[in-house]
Amino acid sequence: MSDLFDEYPMLIFALESLLALFLLVFIVVWTSSGKKKARRAKPAERSQQQKPQ
Repeated sequence: MSDLFDEYPMLIFALESLLALFLLVFIVVWTSSGKKKARRAKPAERSQQQKPQ
């Protein structure tokens, strides 16, 4: 494995950048799905609050 990195030293940077890109996409998807869940809950709460009036 070290022979591979000795032949292609930029391979480490390419792997690291791919990992960083994957983490960025994962974090964006994770946080955007949380906002969608919060939006779904809010209209239900609003309709329940308006009915007793």
